[in-house]
Amino acid sequence: MRNKKSDKVSKNTIKLTVSGIMVAMSTVLSFIRFSELPYGGSVTLFSFVPILFVGYAYGAKWGISAGIVYGIMQTIFGISGAVSGAGFAWYQVILCALLDYIVAGAMLGTGGAFKKLIKNPQFSFGIGAFFACLLKYISHFLSGYILFGTYAQWFFEEGGGMSYGAGILSSYSGNMLSIIYSLVYNATFMLPETVITVIMACIIISVKPLRKACEAE
Repeated sequence: MRNKKSDKVSKNTIKLTVSGIMVAMSTVLSFIRFSELPYGGSVTLFSFVPILFVGYAYGAKWGISAGIVYGIMQTIFGISGAVSGAGFAWYQVILCALLDYIVAGAMLGTGGAFKKLIKNPQFSFGIGAFFACLLKYISHFLSGYILFGTYAQWFFEEGGGMSYGAGILSSYSGNMLSIIYSLVYNATFMLPETVITVIMACIIISVKPLRKACEAE
């Protein structure tokens, strides 16, 4: 007769091991960058996908936990560059770490949000990946608006390299300019990252052994 408690421990051990491997993979892939912005944010080689996979395969609890660990790793490796020269107080550094790294990373763990609602695995994981990336973008947007809004003038004058910057500056100011700045700045890396992430998520879940492993949960 099989021991249910032993089986549960064994399954959790497998999940913990796989989650650790996925966090490591995401961390390594995050260093392979196609482009990088001066105040944080980059387009990477599918670095979101391993964390998304944990959330899809094992559920939000495991996915968000893996995302938090990934976010902590990203904080260790990336926050000094993001806040360099910003003159932040200690509480602003903590808020930046939370919004741009830890909360943003945790949001990737929601990749399985539509797994039970949509039967087609490619569609459910693709929509889940898009949803998770959207939540991550919102977290970055809040950080950009709250902490980096003062860079809006510089960004639209010379930092963004965009032809419509002057038009935005002539039409908006104050909080609205900070909102637009954060929306645009974070979209410059999150939009392409989301596109390649959703595509790769659909490809990954099409691999039969991986799909079967997810269906077993």
